Amino acid sequence: MSYTIAVEEALAQLGQFDAILDVRSPGEFAEDHIPGAENWPVLDDEERRIVGTLYKQDPLEARRLGATLVARNVARLLDERTGGRPKTWRPLVYCWRGGQRSLSLHWFLGQIGFRSRQLVGGYKAYRAQVRDDLTRWPERFDYRVLCGLTGCGKTRLLLALADEGAQVLDLEGLAAHRGSVLGALPDRDQPTQKGFDSALWARLHELDPTRPVFVESESRKIGRIALPAELLTALHRRGRPVWIDMPEAARVDLLLQDYAHFAADPEGFCQLLDGLVELRGRARVMAWQAQARSGAWPAVFGALMREHYDPGYAGSLRRHFPALAGVAPLTLADGHPETLRAAARQLIAG
Repeated sequence: MSYTIAVEEALAQLGQFDAILDVRSPGEFAEDHIPGAENWPVLDDEERRIVGTLYKQDPLEARRLGATLVARNVARLLDERTGGRPKTWRPLVYCWRGGQRSLSLHWFLGQIGFRSRQLVGGYKAYRAQVRDDLTRWPERFDYRVLCGLTGCGKTRLLLALADEGAQVLDLEGLAAHRGSVLGALPDRDQPTQKGFDSALWARLHELDPTRPVFVESESRKIGRIALPAELLTALHRRGRPVWIDMPEAARVDLLLQDYAHFAADPEGFCQLLDGLVELRGRARVMAWQAQARSGAWPAVFGALMREHYDPGYAGSLRRHFPALAGVAPLTLADGHPETLRAAARQLIAG
């Protein structure tokens, strides 16, 4: 029986492993990792830096030091984290390239009697597979693309669809950003690009190509996260657009809810608006900033909708989704849960 496993086979059966052990340093793990992995670092960030620097000067001494540090850390990990595991425990172990770091922990786990498997090629092979899959998989799906102006409840409707059992691809949720200049979340940082790619890969892996997938229309970037070009192309070419409409007063109300955190930080809000000066002009941006500083939040969000977001979004959506011209709008009276549930059921029913 082989104690190594190729990346294609490993990713096809991720759910069959009892654990996925990433032995890279905490910094490497934080940037990205296989979905569901635990960090069992056999070198921490500083140890990795020291060994890497030394390797350029004296490879033999670097290997000796690295082996010493790895041995100590593996002993600690085995002592702290393997107690009580059954002999049938089957972890997948990987490092950067499937080299000495993962081999060290994998070998000891095997000697204990656990059914450990080492990932051939390590994280590097996984990352290559993710990039390849993200170029191919988007064409698999039948998309229902929720289109509409800012504040019309698309995200809330998407969540209502998920609650009603529909398949949903929540790109803004994966990117931890609402997709506009004001869209950073107050309590959550965006993932790295690689981290987003892994989360998207995992979600696409879960979706059933025989069922519709509901998704919001998005720009090329969500905050600092870039969407795969192949996904955008699939949404524009294959997606069936759904135009969501909502009265302006209700849209303003939803924006006030989504961006309520700015009431405690009007200067932060104004700094973000500075990014619109080139597009909308200094005088107009200063008028919006004055409204924010005076606490006139309904007025400023209404003005932003009418003067900034609506003109740009309406044209962009109709360019990317020409079929919208013949689509009857789905009108939401407001963003109340009952309204959204009824609309979700209507969309699911076709």
